[in-house]
Amino acid sequence: MDQTEALARIAAALERLAPPPPGPADLSAGGAFVWRPRAGGLVPVQPAALDLDLLVGVDAQKAALLANTRSFAAGRPANNALLWGARGAGKSALVKAVHKVVAAETPALKIVEVGRDDLDSLPALLGALAGSGARVILFLDDLAFEGGSGLAKALRPALEGGLASRTDDLVVYATSNRRHLLDRDPRENVELELHWRDAAEERLALADRFGLWLGFHAMDQDVYLEIVRTLAAAEGLRDGPEMERAALEWCITRGSRSGRVARQFLLDWAARG
Repeated sequence: MDQTEALARIAAALERLAPPPPGPADLSAGGAFVWRPRAGGLVPVQPAALDLDLLVGVDAQKAALLANTRSFAAGRPANNALLWGARGAGKSALVKAVHKVVAAETPALKIVEVGRDDLDSLPALLGALAGSGARVILFLDDLAFEGGSGLAKALRPALEGGLASRTDDLVVYATSNRRHLLDRDPRENVELELHWRDAAEERLALADRFGLWLGFHAMDQDVYLEIVRTLAAAEGLRDGPEMERAALEWCITRGSRSGRVARQFLLDWAARG
């Protein structure tokens, strides 16, 4: 067997092993999907989305994300959005609630959630979505990267840049406890450490690709109790001073006040009857 024939056989074997390129995604099965590349691709789901009115204490964030999403759904310019800040403050809930509202107005708006472990398959997903004809929110929940993670680089084509840059029918909405997504090294702040300053610029460049930054901060007691009362009324639970005292005791034992803690308390409160 000569070298040319051997190379041809190797090429044919590799072609058989390689998965076929994805065709256009069919998003007609619903409005929300989870990307599972190792289990069939796009899987339709029914998201547990709160009504937008039930998200308390984040009025400015609601208004900004709602306006950005309506602009995107209507085919007008829109920014990628980074929702960052305190854990349990309603970042993911806001993305889902806003999609619920705008998708009811514009059914062509879809949301596709991608897990952090599947970011390496983003090129395949973007290729499939490019021919879908839908307007897609790419939802990345609880996003963070360690060190010089290559997964961070895999995300950049979805945000902007490169020959195969993202199209106008896709925006990225990400939530993170970290404002800059990547962990930092104290040496980045030392003026003479030029190498580490370069590393800092590289890390900050990823977050800079999000045009809309929405911060979620630790809430005070009044906002926490307002959330408890609002959710209790929506669920038809008994309320009053006794419930509020119990809610305060609950958050003290957790060492935190947040919408998540309020919902966890109300599950316990409902179980008490």
